[in-house]
Amino acid sequence: MIQSVPEIDFQAGMECYCTNFAGINGTIKENNEEFQVSEIIDYTFLKPPYFSSVQNNEHKFPLYLLEKHNIDSNHAVIEIKKQSGLKLKIMGIKDAKAETSQYASCEQTKNLPKYIITNKTKLTLLGFLRTPLSKSVLIGNSFQIKIKTSDNNIHPFLLELNKIANFYGLQRFGSERMVTHLVGKALLERNYNKAIEYLLSYTSKYDSKFSKEIRERSRDPKNYHKLIQILPKGMDLERLILHTLVKGKDSVAVIRSIPINIRRLFVQAYQSYIFNKCLSNALLSNEDIQKCKDGDLCFEIEKPLVFGRIRKFREGVDSNNDVAPAIRLVGYNYQPGKNRFDHITKRILADENISPTAFYLKDLQELSLQMGFRQTSLFCSEFSYFGMLELLFKLPKGSYATTLLRELIKPLDPIKAGF
Repeated sequence: MIQSVPEIDFQAGMECYCTNFAGINGTIKENNEEFQVSEIIDYTFLKPPYFSSVQNNEHKFPLYLLEKHNIDSNHAVIEIKKQSGLKLKIMGIKDAKAETSQYASCEQTKNLPKYIITNKTKLTLLGFLRTPLSKSVLIGNSFQIKIKTSDNNIHPFLLELNKIANFYGLQRFGSERMVTHLVGKALLERNYNKAIEYLLSYTSKYDSKFSKEIRERSRDPKNYHKLIQILPKGMDLERLILHTLVKGKDSVAVIRSIPINIRRLFVQAYQSYIFNKCLSNALLSNEDIQKCKDGDLCFEIEKPLVFGRIRKFREGVDSNNDVAPAIRLVGYNYQPGKNRFDHITKRILADENISPTAFYLKDLQELSLQMGFRQTSLFCSEFSYFGMLELLFKLPKGSYATTLLRELIKPLDPIKAGF
């Protein structure tokens, strides 16, 4: 196992690699067509009695296909709402640097458009559901990815494909501007002014000179009015924050000026950071994350990409063939057990000086986060490759293609490599 990782990976809690493969040192996402993502759902929900091609008394709720490029899913939803007034709900968040297709729905049942086309999105009405679209129907994502590399010999990597940890990828934390989880921690500390400062002023080595100048000027409230006039389009959240600040609103109102589907990402990102740290600690301690140990929590594997109920693993009684180790995701109702991952998580929380109860925010209850569960290993299905190098594979919902690509490419600078 290779332990030396780029600094930006370390900042996201990914403190080591999982494979000994040296890497092919390629690049991804040089254009959107080279990174394609499509959602996989339980297709029984596209058939009667759950689905109808026409609207009727039993099938009132629309099912849309959302195709997009050069925009992330949250901003795509915002763009569509601004143009049409349609308030969509989606199941998963897709990156901006990709061509993606995913399913969407809404609670609106009248005057529904059949097509909406915006600058970066296309929305197509597929039919109608008995109930609004639920995350429970989402199974995973299918990927078709081209890698630019001079070394397409990845056969040794395939021998280690099942060793990859289920890390949250850099996108979860802001990619080149790794600020999302820092904002989340500041919120949990009830330091709302610090959270706002991070959103406005935090910079990284990847920021342009102009961006750094703007963020430096945002530290002084006297500059707010002028900054609103010169902010580039990409700083839409900063514009919302500054508009609210100049109105004299308090810090809670400023946080709430950010669209809810985006501001929820902050605490979720910090929860993800704790998970990544736990998984890294386990790997660096030579723990086997592919197989359950006595007392571990585990998912029952129902079929490829589908994980069932959580239960405790009993060594000598249960088989490792149909289960996957799981880690508790910290939330306000987190109650650690005595297994190896819980011990690590408790140490990390102590080091971070964060209590699980901090994940309940009385002032911002919509951001409060309950405990969850996540599998330790990346379960990759139907992996194949061809050409000079194009990959096809499927992952369960919540897993990141860039986590697999990170192990394959081993980039010296993930951001310059397209991550």
